[in-house]
Amino acid sequence: MFRRAFWFTAGAAAGVWATTKVNRKLKQLTPESLAAQAADKAIETGHRLKDFALDVRAGMLQRESELGEALGLNAPVEDPALPAPRRAAALDGPRSDGPRSGARPPYPNNHSYNRNEDH
Repeated sequence: MFRRAFWFTAGAAAGVWATTKVNRKLKQLTPESLAAQAADKAIETGHRLKDFALDVRAGMLQRESELGEALGLNAPVEDPALPAPRRAAALDGPRSDGPRSGARPPYPNNHSYNRNEDH
């Protein structure tokens, strides 16, 4: 009698366990759940890409400063041939005060930007 009760209980427990397992899997495979999983993976991938880009940028800045020190580019420019205002302008580099009247664009516009055009 106890054997039959044991096996009946074990079978019922296995049936309940299998039913819950199947129902959970079916809920995971609904379109809403799949969309949520895809969105979570996309967000996670975006965070990883952002971290990678920040690491690359930090490495670039570090390497740029190492190269600048090795080549002496970080040293101040002292050219006695330039007067003081010109020396400061040489250190600052070219300025972009906006478009000037009569100024040409940096690149000639002699081609079409139409992507549908046959090449």
